[in-house]
Amino acid sequence: MWSGRWLPARCEVCGRWPAAPVCAGCQALFSDAQVMRCTRCAAALTAGPAPVCNDCRRLPSPFEACANAVAYAFPWDGLMARFKFGGEPGWAGPLAELMRARPAIAALLARADAVVPMPLAPRRLAERGYNQAWELARRLAPRRQLQSAWLRRVRDTAPQSSLPRGQRPENLAGAFAVDACHAPTIRGRHLLLVDDVMTSGATLREAALALRRAGAARVSAVVLARTDLV
Repeated sequence: MWSGRWLPARCEVCGRWPAAPVCAGCQALFSDAQVMRCTRCAAALTAGPAPVCNDCRRLPSPFEACANAVAYAFPWDGLMARFKFGGEPGWAGPLAELMRARPAIAALLARADAVVPMPLAPRRLAERGYNQAWELARRLAPRRQLQSAWLRRVRDTAPQSSLPRGQRPENLAGAFAVDACHAPTIRGRHLLLVDDVMTSGATLREAALALRRAGAARVSAVVLARTDLV
């Protein structure tokens, strides 16, 4: 539920007046809360009580845990496009509140030593004018350590969405790095990565591996939306 720090307006989904940016009814109607998800990668689980999906059981994961707020579907996909590509960074506030309201995300925020937003390549940051992950992170954890300098995007890559799933890990190899000067501070800590959308998880995994190589003891991740069709 939104906290009330908004001006009266119509709900952007159903048009109800007055309402938060997304009214309580639409939040409940389009909630992801009933979907069972893997605790390691937030993929939807089709059946069974196991908390970890087959992929995460079969392959080692750099994540201790991963949680999402919503599925990447209507109406969230359209609102996120406005936030990410439409020059509307003001959506970061209500979308971060949506994330913080999920118990799994709140628990990871409480356990983490520091919050690390996913970095953008310099060219994309210049084009967009802001990093959507950073905008989410600073509102998601306003009183926590926000370490945007610890992780850098050192290589620009083709958009993951333009590639088949099997080519995505190779596309991201070596895309992230941690400066040696930050390694002593990172060593032994539990870090929480923050991003807007998780599809195959390759981008977050590569970032987590860079932090683990720099000495992080544990890395978890939280995302606004999880895409289930990849």
